[in-house]
Amino acid sequence: MNWLDRTVGWISPKKAYERAAWRESLDQLRSYDAGTDDRLNANWRAVNSTAENTDKMFRDNIRARSRDLERNSDILESVVLAFERNVVGGGFRLQAKTKDEEINDRIENLFEEWTKPNNCDVTQQQSFSEICQMLVRRKKIDGGIIIVLRYIDDGIVPLALQMYEVDDLDTMISPSDNKKIVNGIEYNEFNRPVAYYLRKYDMHGMYTGASERILAKDVLFLYKKKRPSQIREMSELSSTLPRIRDMNQYMEAVSVKERVAALLAVLIKRVSPAAGAPGRGSTTTDKRFGYSGKSLTPGMIMELNPGDDVSVVQPPSQGAGAADFVRLQQRLTGSAQGISYEVTARDMSQVNYSSARQGLLEDQKTYLMEQKYLISHFLIPVYEAFIESAILKGELVIKDFYEKKREYLAHKWIAPGMKWIDPLKEANANKVALATNQTTLAEIAGSTGQDWRELIEQRGLEIEYMIKKGVITSDTDNKAKIVSEKKEQK
Repeated sequence: MNWLDRTVGWISPKKAYERAAWRESLDQLRSYDAGTDDRLNANWRAVNSTAENTDKMFRDNIRARSRDLERNSDILESVVLAFERNVVGGGFRLQAKTKDEEINDRIENLFEEWTKPNNCDVTQQQSFSEICQMLVRRKKIDGGIIIVLRYIDDGIVPLALQMYEVDDLDTMISPSDNKKIVNGIEYNEFNRPVAYYLRKYDMHGMYTGASERILAKDVLFLYKKKRPSQIREMSELSSTLPRIRDMNQYMEAVSVKERVAALLAVLIKRVSPAAGAPGRGSTTTDKRFGYSGKSLTPGMIMELNPGDDVSVVQPPSQGAGAADFVRLQQRLTGSAQGISYEVTARDMSQVNYSSARQGLLEDQKTYLMEQKYLISHFLIPVYEAFIESAILKGELVIKDFYEKKREYLAHKWIAPGMKWIDPLKEANANKVALATNQTTLAEIAGSTGQDWRELIEQRGLEIEYMIKKGVITSDTDNKAKIVSEKKEQK
């Protein structure tokens, strides 16, 4: 406040207040509402810091709470299961893309054999598809998961996968003069991971106090990186946990209240007869007794002491209002994770075809992002390590592999297919798009999780068999007959 404001305030406090209010309003017009420190933002205090400094203080606590809700919340479980079903589903399919079809078939058959539990998992307990499902779950709940490529000769190829939880990172390793180690990970000057320090456990599962240093080239650390300065994971449910916990507590309170309201109790009041009544004697005995219970139970009948009365409190039922509230909370929970309410709640009562299809398209974009991440950060590195292991063991014989390594490592992953609400409409749309060259058969088949080459070969075999059995005989089957004749000529 300058000398003029003080003078005005001494002469007229009202005018001084008006001057200060106008000045504050003008200041706010020249700034952001979210950046002001007025009374509306008085309790909003935030600081800028690196991602690691922001996350490290709360990472373990948030992860523990996420796991607690994973065990005890059906609402959280519905969100995680939606990602497991749609991102992984029945598993990814491999298509080898070398120029030699015989090598492609050999690679695909060998990889199919390797995906069995006794080959791909170092513990021989999970198949490759089950491992992918666990990766999606732990990345969503814990924030990340660590996979170590173990080159052990214990299967058809000397390669197996060993999964570690992020808790296994030895955060007690101290940096040295020539090593930058932060939270169990060693980095170079560009913050690129060089090695990981994972805790060792004895046969009883107890931490031995020692750690194993594993080079980064043999480690796959899956987590979602949101900021350039982020070097460790953070649970992807961090913004959703408070809402889920509040909803669980609310539903528990409503459930207890509804159980109490559903009880039926009959209370009998005993009236003391008048003195001298026939058959009652000339005196009355006011014998009091204690009540056997203070809680209501179904069908309870008890007597009250003479002169006692009962006041029954009957609060209004919350069942109808709770349904709308829970529906809203589930909708917000799902939207924070990029999926619709219908997917998380499995409730299709409030949608029509158009809205359901729009929601499905938006959900598929979310799942597609997760599939692309899984392919880039897990499936491709594992496939390349698998091919080299098979070459070294002699399961694949390719003489010029290292001269043309890029060509022989060419491949494609087909993600699980996603079915449509109205297959007839989608089939007609695909037919028009294919006829007008707006799509390809490979893209259409891939959207349903199929290999277009296998699809054509299988249809050819079926048509040929139908011709052989006389199922196809009309003139409309000329195209099929021509295909069959060409095969016979070949």
